[in-house]
Amino acid sequence: MHRIRCLTVSAVGGFKINGPPKNGKGPMSQGNNLGTRDETSLPQPTQAGRIETCTELIRQAMRCLENNDKQCAMRLIEELVKNQCHNGNAVGREVVGKVKGVVHELWLASSGDNEFRCELLTILRDLGISRTWVGDALGMGKNLNRWIAKCGVRWEGKVRRKDIVKAIESLLREKFGWDENKMCETLLMYIGVDAEMLRRYGIEPCDWVHADFDEVYFMGIALSDLHVRINKIRKNEYINMKLGTSNAIDAVLFPLLLQPIQRPSIAISWNYIANAVEVQYSIDVEIDKWGWLNREELIKRIRALKPEEVPRLISGAIDGDGTIIYKFKVSTPYIEIGVCKACKKRVFLDIIEEALKKLGIKGKIYETDHDARLMVYGKDAIKLLRLIMPYLHHPLKRLRARLILMLHDGKIDYDTFVELYGQTKYGDSDNDPKRKRAISALARAAPQTHTHGVR
Repeated sequence: MHRIRCLTVSAVGGFKINGPPKNGKGPMSQGNNLGTRDETSLPQPTQAGRIETCTELIRQAMRCLENNDKQCAMRLIEELVKNQCHNGNAVGREVVGKVKGVVHELWLASSGDNEFRCELLTILRDLGISRTWVGDALGMGKNLNRWIAKCGVRWEGKVRRKDIVKAIESLLREKFGWDENKMCETLLMYIGVDAEMLRRYGIEPCDWVHADFDEVYFMGIALSDLHVRINKIRKNEYINMKLGTSNAIDAVLFPLLLQPIQRPSIAISWNYIANAVEVQYSIDVEIDKWGWLNREELIKRIRALKPEEVPRLISGAIDGDGTIIYKFKVSTPYIEIGVCKACKKRVFLDIIEEALKKLGIKGKIYETDHDARLMVYGKDAIKLLRLIMPYLHHPLKRLRARLILMLHDGKIDYDTFVELYGQTKYGDSDNDPKRKRAISALARAAPQTHTHGVR
């Protein structure tokens, strides 16, 4: 998801890039910046320089405590915070631990002086320190709330980022008319799919954006793209589920898949294998609610699925690691699900092949030196497409499935099929906007882009 200047993040595909994008949107006003553009910016301290400053302030604060000068220590704690010495991202965990140690020592030195302790809490609040940070520094945890109440300090908790995003998106829906359908249409325009042409043939290309959560479908996603690990948050164990992509379409699809479970957080990194920027969406859910994400338990549940549930599973697996292709040379549709050969996911192909037998559909697994692919083609592919079509969420795979069925059923002629199917094809080069354009797709489809007007 092009080189990044500055990003503001929304968990439902919300990115805003400062400065005009290369395509599609008009330039943002810079009137307020013209007066200061040529002014010289003050140099920012390096991390090493900041750590050196913090270390010296910590040394001075400890000397004040040795001399029982609490006011001196208080002033130096203010300096430590102003210099970001309490921020692990700025100075590292070791320095932060020493700053917390200074605060703790000052608290202990104030034993019996409740007025001073209340003053200390008030100053820390006014400096913007979180209650969690202070509670950890003082070794209190939730007991800090008693002191906050005792001192009459109004210490509001920080607003969670996902709550801010939710409020902003609600405002954008109300004031600027943004919604998921506009997001879809913007994405389709960016990747070269003509939504209005499809609608003339009775195809709604944006009916995938309002999908509810389906546990069986999500089990199919778990077989493919989902990465799972145990995450410990404040002594409680959670399952962290993550979906990552550098692909333009998945960058918009993935947060919609996670949204019904929980509003996902987002991270941006460089994918050295794909040689592209990757976006990763992640959620943390209580561990006892997602026991089936254990591989053995997941396989057990898949084998217990009823035949009518299997199409939803297959849809999730195809939306993840699958492909729907029409081979023009032989006039035959193919459905493939591919995995790496020498990895833990290889066993899932056997499980999917086994599940297909419940539908009376024959699949065959082919192996190369590097990967393995489960393939379904011909009449079996048509039968499978009819079953999975209602549950596919990936816009292009869903569109391909629908077009192939319409051709097979005589609802469109061959020339029309060729024209419409051609819009779903991926180009061979990295210049194809469907590939390696996750950031660009979000910058256009995100709700913020609809506040800039149209040029």
